[in-house]
Amino acid sequence: MSSRLEQDLSCPICCELFRDPVVLTCSHSFCKVCLENWWEGKPLKTCPVCKRRSSKDNPPTNLALKNLMETFTEEKGQTAPAAEQTSPSPQQPECSLHSEKLRLFCLDHQELICLVCRDSRTHKDHRFSPIEEAASDLREQLRRNIKPLQDKLKVLDESRAQFDEAAAHISLQTKQTQTQIRAEFEKLHQFLRDEEESRMKALREEEEQKIQNMKDKMAALSKDMEALSKTISETEEQLRAADASFLLQYKTAEERLQRCPLVEEPQIKQSDLIDQAKHLGNLGFNIWMNMRKLVQFFPVVLDPNTAAPDLILSEDLTSVRKGRQKVPKNSGRNKNFVDGSETFVSGTHSWEVEVGGKDWLVGWRLNLQRVRVKLDSDTKTLTFTDLDTNTVLHTVTDSFTEIVPCLITSGSPLKISPKSITVTV
Repeated sequence: MSSRLEQDLSCPICCELFRDPVVLTCSHSFCKVCLENWWEGKPLKTCPVCKRRSSKDNPPTNLALKNLMETFTEEKGQTAPAAEQTSPSPQQPECSLHSEKLRLFCLDHQELICLVCRDSRTHKDHRFSPIEEAASDLREQLRRNIKPLQDKLKVLDESRAQFDEAAAHISLQTKQTQTQIRAEFEKLHQFLRDEEESRMKALREEEEQKIQNMKDKMAALSKDMEALSKTISETEEQLRAADASFLLQYKTAEERLQRCPLVEEPQIKQSDLIDQAKHLGNLGFNIWMNMRKLVQFFPVVLDPNTAAPDLILSEDLTSVRKGRQKVPKNSGRNKNFVDGSETFVSGTHSWEVEVGGKDWLVGWRLNLQRVRVKLDSDTKTLTFTDLDTNTVLHTVTDSFTEIVPCLITSGSPLKISPKSITVTV
């Protein structure tokens, strides 16, 4: 009972009797100093036993446990719990063979024995130690043995905190990516809405123009029809006149007919109709061709999961600048540069980089404004060219098997230039 009570009154961290015990909201208690040492340097203050996050940075004293400790130590004749000594149990167990008090500890058999057992044949030539000394030595050994586990638990706790930060970072990455995707699609949607409105406006204007043309032609046709109808009516009236009167007016009627020749029959021309072929022919392709002015293609984009903590990438992942950011300590993250998102292992690739002001690195240190990097994986050649002078700055020939584009900034922002887009049909 005394041993079990002593275990219940021991701190889970130091495995000693409680000293100035404090209690967490999860109901677990610890020595105040042990808990402070456990929390030192950790971003999250969690219970060492159940890992529940503490709602208080300074947990209160466990008064009930403190009073119980005082009573317990008084009964054991101690003024305070000692770290390196324990008093013998008031009721020492007896030997089951000799009914003697178990006063010694056999170091060879690792068991409690009495004085009669010590002199028996079973323990001949064995090493013995008083119970107090053996307990003290084995406690110290147990502390040493548990230390690596405590250190490992501390490391795992730190890893858990890093995983918590990584989970929060993943949520942040998702929100940022969703925002960028929506913005990019909204830009495309707006372009399509504008393109639709432009084409509908052109169609309406052509409709108005050609309907007005039809109206003008119908007005002219109506005028010709009216003149013909009048001539026909007057001539038919003369035809109904008496012979003498008809003959007297015949010459006048004949001249009237000669002055009103037959007009050419009007026709509807192809150009009078809506040019549907112009509006509908290869409509999607033509819209896509116009979209080239809106979209850009970058031969290299950067991978934010490889960016050093002191580098900040643009939203479209094509430029980098100096600045602090909070990122997880994941594998593949660099110390002072950022990798491209794609590894080149074959073929020929090139990309252009712009910088403002200072010297900078794209694999080698350079001092210029614009540079083209060309990789020929087949010939294992990497060439750097000054775009302003079209001068080859440096050529590297190596036996590399793969190339990952990387950028390092010394303060000035670096930007990958987009390539022009051509379409061949």
